[in-house]
Amino acid sequence: MERKERQLVVFNLGQEEYGVDILQVQEIKRLTEITRVPNAPAFVEGVINLRGNVIPVIDLHKRFNLVAAEMTEESRIVIVNVQDITVGITVDAVSEVITLQESAFAPPPPLVAGIEASFIEAIGKLQDRLLILLNMDRILGLDEVAAAKEVTEKVTQEGVAK
Repeated sequence: MERKERQLVVFNLGQEEYGVDILQVQEIKRLTEITRVPNAPAFVEGVINLRGNVIPVIDLHKRFNLVAAEMTEESRIVIVNVQDITVGITVDAVSEVITLQESAFAPPPPLVAGIEASFIEAIGKLQDRLLILLNMDRILGLDEVAAAKEVTEKVTQEGVAK
């Protein structure tokens, strides 16, 4: 049976609003100290210790080639499960959890806000705003998943995380 509606966690990156399926979100954390990892991919900020688990943290600004934003009191790390791994993504702010009917989604245009179209699953139409629904599996492609796993394993073995 296909779902008729979807619950999304809505967050901001710059001026844009993005959504990720709530089923992929494990939790939302205040910004915490991120331990840098040598030789990690540029978009990997580092790792955090989440209840004894080492979690790689990805900067979505860097991943999307957007202008870096200053971290503020509103900044959050959204912990998501993607392709059997848990990662954190840094966002400027988490605004709400909403439920949208499937009919409110449209396929993405070829190029949206400079973000590679494959990262976008759909565009959600709300009354007076558009919401970019992200495809987390594509944002972390096979290479990125391998890189994130490598960072996690390296840190776990070397005990870099606090």
